[in-house]
Amino acid sequence: MNINLVQFTPFLSFLGGVMIGCAAWILILFCGRIAGISGIIGGVLSAGSPDRGWRLVFLIGITVSPLLYGLVHTLPVIEVSTSWPVLIIAGLLVGIGTRYGSGCTSGHGVCGLSRLSPRSLVATLTFMGVAFITVWLMGLRI
Repeated sequence: MNINLVQFTPFLSFLGGVMIGCAAWILILFCGRIAGISGIIGGVLSAGSPDRGWRLVFLIGITVSPLLYGLVHTLPVIEVSTSWPVLIIAGLLVGIGTRYGSGCTSGHGVCGLSRLSPRSLVATLTFMGVAFITVWLMGLRI
């Protein structure tokens, strides 16, 4: 995947962050739930989950929103330059890390930090640190 940093728009990025924060705030205010995607998906996949309805609506919303946006603006071209086996392994590693870390980046980084959770601070520093190191190593083409 290539990101065009020349067309990076700080204001729109900030606005997107505000919208994510507002969505997380609304979910915790009205449902008392954390907007962690891994937990939301896990609840949908769990047999007999009593709160499957709002979880499905949330997932449909984050799936359909970019499609609706694409009706009025041109969506960026996404280019994945790796093989399916690598993508599958990467997805499995993310899933394993999410289970061991008791949540995903959205749950810890957006919701956990805003609630001043020490566990979320450690988790966020860990996955951001590993991400920085990974980007640096990949930049060296190791």
